[in-house]
Amino acid sequence: MIAKDVKRGLIVNYNGAPCIIETINVQSPSARGAATFYKYRARNLITKQKVDITLRGGESIDEADFRRRPVKFMYSDPEAVHFLDEGNYEQYALARDDLAEELNYLTEELEGVQALIYNDQCVGIQLPLTVELRVAACDPSVKGASATARTKPATLQTGLVVQVPDYLAEGEIIKVDTRTGEYLSRA
Repeated sequence: MIAKDVKRGLIVNYNGAPCIIETINVQSPSARGAATFYKYRARNLITKQKVDITLRGGESIDEADFRRRPVKFMYSDPEAVHFLDEGNYEQYALARDDLAEELNYLTEELEGVQALIYNDQCVGIQLPLTVELRVAACDPSVKGASATARTKPATLQTGLVVQVPDYLAEGEIIKVDTRTGEYLSRA
């Protein structure tokens, strides 16, 4: 696959290991005849380490032999998080430490979660871009006009703390971006 066609979320083979592209930075040339550089921040799906990949415009990288399977979050215990394949009802268990960031967004009702299968083994999950979570605790809103948009910290049902507008109250459902962890809107 040519460097300009690589998109966020694509899984590529880099140094013999599967890596998922997380961010892309394009560096345009300042001189005529110079090459455009594509800089990717990826995460190795086996070791969970961050990897920096730099390619010139004409270079290519191999796409990994990967399957994505729709899964549903079942439960978590102190060591692992368990998922159920919605197609063939196979169960996958991933180490809790490997899913530290994803656990902030996982609920039993969450749909759109994909298991990343490499060599018939689940090596990770991919969350939808946005999730809906209930506000579990936040300060009450303060009456009065304000010229600026004030925010306050709110603890969500999964334990994630995000900044929300001052007018939100406990029990409301909000949309959160899973890439940045920021409040988007009411659900």
